[in-house]
Order: sequence, then structure tokens, then C-alpha cells
Amino acid sequence: MSMWQTNGPENDAEAEDRPAPAPDDTTDPDPEARPRRIPNLGHALAFLAFAVLLLILLELLLAALEKSPVQAAAATIERPKLQIGIEAVAYLGTLLAAWFYYPPLWRRSFLDGIQWRWTAARSQAGRLIALGLLLGSTMYIVISFVAPSKTPPINDFFLTPADAWLLTGFGTLVAPAFEEICFRGFLVPAFAIAYDWLSLSRTDEARTRWKTTTTFTPLALIFSAILSSLLFALLHGPQVAYMWAAMLVLFSISLVLTFVRVKTQSVASSALVHASYNSFVFLMTLIGTGGYRHLDRMTH
Repeated sequence: MSMWQTNGPENDAEAEDRPAPAPDDTTDPDPEARPRRIPNLGHALAFLAFAVLLLILLELLLAALEKSPVQAAAATIERPKLQIGIEAVAYLGTLLAAWFYYPPLWRRSFLDGIQWRWTAARSQAGRLIALGLLLGSTMYIVISFVAPSKTPPINDFFLTPADAWLLTGFGTLVAPAFEEICFRGFLVPAFAIAYDWLSLSRTDEARTRWKTTTTFTPLALIFSAILSSLLFALLHGPQVAYMWAAMLVLFSISLVLTFVRVKTQSVASSALVHASYNSFVFLMTLIGTGGYRHLDRMTH
């Protein structure tokens, strides 16, 4: 992987042109001018904690409604639709809260802070989409050769054509964007920042470089890519019934997504690859079930 910078108001070349403070200088005349290593681990944990808490609260609200007088009305909506709706609200609610919470903290917009950079993705859209389709075909081939020991829980969301179409929309639009912001926007830089800080030499020269640059070391990027990919695979494990071959492919796909994010310095780029990957998986299911009209084929 190439060297990659976190967001900072200046790049390394500009920082190196600026005179370094004396080793014994304990004052910081212009702290606002420092490059900022964001999002750090605290920012990432706050994002994850809010998402999990909101999801739990929505689940509790649904449970309360099912036991209330409006249970009959709620029962008219199948559980898969409710579950997808809850996840969509939790994802979008978390992004909305982050949109307002982080800019004052980072002193820059939310999209700039996570390096969304849609223009970078748009300029390479053809290659990114092709890469996503290639990853999707790889997963499809693996799944077709490895028989699961039990029915994957994801099949529970294909009970009716309406459920299937709702999941398709959610899985190709909302989920890829949220997951890429979570993993590649927050966790990848957060883990890399933590690794570099913990491995930082306790010398004046090292501290000065830490304060005046935002570049990650290669080892930090490798560590971050592996750790975040392990978490990514575990998150999606239930969807493939934790089949070891599929889990390995998921881990590898996450590594590729991280490489794309680092190479392009754009979370939007990895999100486009992710969305294309999901689209291929749904497309094959759509074809295999005759346009979601014969969902019983998924269990045979």
C-alpha cells in the first residue's frame, strides 16, 4: 500500500518547510495550525456506539409496540420489512447525527473529515464498478461450491418479493455507503493512527514529526487493513452461515476495499466498489429466482 495522509490543513511538504520547534520548547504558539489526525479511535468509537445504541433503542421500541394495543396494526407488516426499516433508520440517523456532531470537533465538514471525495470516485467509476462486479462473481463462485451446513439467516429476508426488493434497495444503496463510512472512513484511519501513536519513538524528533505531519507508516496501514477486515468479515458472517471459505473471501474483499480507499484517498471510491459487489450478488439472486417470483428456489 502507498503512504496515505489523514486529513490535515497542510501536507507533509508544507510542514517540512516550516521551522521545527526547539526540543525544549513547551509552548505551542499556534495549535490551530497543526495537522489533525482524524478520525481517531475516540471518534470511531463514538460513531459506532451511537449506531449500536440507536439500533438497540429502535429494537426495544418495536418490541414495545408489538405488546401494545397497536400490535394488530404492526402485525400487518412482515418482520423482514420492519427489520430492514429499523436498520435503515439506524444507519441514516447515525449519519445525520455525525453530520452535525463532527464538523465543530474536526473544524471541517463531515465528508471532508472522512475523505469521502466523490469526484475521485466519479473519475474512475468504470474501473471501480468493474472491480466490484469481479469481487461479486468471486463470492458467487465460492458460495456455489461450498454447501452451507444450515440455511443462512439472510434467506429469512427473502420471504416475499416485496421483502426481496426492499432488501435489494437497502443492500445496494444504504448499506454500502454506511459500512464504508464506518470501516474505511472511521476504523481504517483510527486503527492506523493508534498504531503509529503506540509505536512512536519517545524522542523530540518523533514528537515533532507527529505534530507536523499526518502521514501513516506502511506498518500502520497493514495493521489497520487486517484488523478492520477481520471485523468486516465477522459482521457479515451470519449472512453466509460462517462458512470458512466465504468468510475468507469476505476478509479478502475488505482488504481490496481498503486498498481502493487508500489508493484513491476516497471513501466514495470504496463505497462504489462495495455497491457494485452487492449489486452483482443481488443480480444473481434475481436471475436465479425469476425476478424474485420463485423465492422457493433459494432453499433448494
